[in-house]
Amino acid sequence: MEETITTTAPAIAEAAIGLDISINNLWLLLATFLVMFMQPGFALVEAGFTRQKNTANILMKNLMDFAFGALIYWLIGYSIMYGTSLLGGLIGNPFEKFAFDSSGFGDYADYTDLMFQTVFAATAATIVSGAMAERTKFSAYLIFSVVITLIIYPISGHWKWGGGWLDQLGFQDFAGSTIVHSVGAWVGLAGALILGPRIGKYGKDGKAKAIPGHNLTLGALGVFILWFGWFGFNPGSQLAATGNNTIAIGKIALTTNLAAAAGAITAMLITWARYKRPTLSLSLNGALAGLVAITAGCDAVSPGGAVLIGIIAGAILPFSVELFDQYFKVDDPVGAISVHGVSGALGTLLVGVFSLTDGLFYGGGFKLLGIQAVGVLSVGIWAFGMGYILFKVLKATNGLRVERIIEEEGLDVYEHGENAYN
Repeated sequence: MEETITTTAPAIAEAAIGLDISINNLWLLLATFLVMFMQPGFALVEAGFTRQKNTANILMKNLMDFAFGALIYWLIGYSIMYGTSLLGGLIGNPFEKFAFDSSGFGDYADYTDLMFQTVFAATAATIVSGAMAERTKFSAYLIFSVVITLIIYPISGHWKWGGGWLDQLGFQDFAGSTIVHSVGAWVGLAGALILGPRIGKYGKDGKAKAIPGHNLTLGALGVFILWFGWFGFNPGSQLAATGNNTIAIGKIALTTNLAAAAGAITAMLITWARYKRPTLSLSLNGALAGLVAITAGCDAVSPGGAVLIGIIAGAILPFSVELFDQYFKVDDPVGAISVHGVSGALGTLLVGVFSLTDGLFYGGGFKLLGIQAVGVLSVGIWAFGMGYILFKVLKATNGLRVERIIEEEGLDVYEHGENAYN
């Protein structure tokens, strides 16, 4: 009997480990599929918030930035982001995982990890589309889609998630308020500045004119899809679903949902008080602002802290949109810079305030807040700087902006030979 028990125990332990790996793998794949579903969410938000004559172009951009991004990130982007650190943690070895093909596994299969990271890379890329909508050459956008998933996103991503210098410093960004969302936003800011505003956006007196989107129904549907997909984005970043990880996943889902709700309500109240009516477009963006802001610290803050983060993000969002639109003269058709850049930076900084272990409000002092500021600034400078160089080069070579007649009559027919609606 003792011999039987001795023989059986290791087999049971091995089976349990195998079961854990299978559960973790399935959870991460499910999260991957949820995050991929955010891609049509972004497409619908951008399409709904812009004019009908450019809808096919917007859908095509969102399709192709994912397609190009998936291939480029598999080929070399993943290696740059997760290869062994070189140059003091500035970049991963670009050849270590080149054209990645590994059937190995730790807590989950390597293939699954690549897929999960790929959909995150695609998110960073597609954020840029909204800030540069309705006036960008499709060919220039394709080149950008390659460069952001080849160089811009993987290098700054390595600084934190690849074990690079920011990770070694103690920077915290659980699911990517800065590493994903702000990267896309700051690249988009560079592009919007170089492109200039859409025709008719600013009058001779310099005042901004509203250019309404053609279908807020699409925009609202897109936001609900994004909100739903965020339950893969944030809880999925736990990377495991066994043991105590299930508790963490539940908490992360809760903090994510609370921040989004608080952001939407606060933005609605601000617009109601400021403009005498509750504005749907800014309320939708308020929900997204809350989601982006909580992404950095969804694992580290309490539910109450998540509500406060959502309130702060939702309150700042309308003023940020107005600041860029009316004072900085940056034409951002969907508010991507405010939603993903400002809210992403804000949420990352607030980890240093509300973190239950190291936050300022919990006796941690200013150390973590300072580290968070270093991360926000360094990633922002990198993303904006690289985006500015890229779009300047594209403007001088391929061309960045469509001709005036194309912009006035719509990119759908001139760029793609078809309309989104018949």
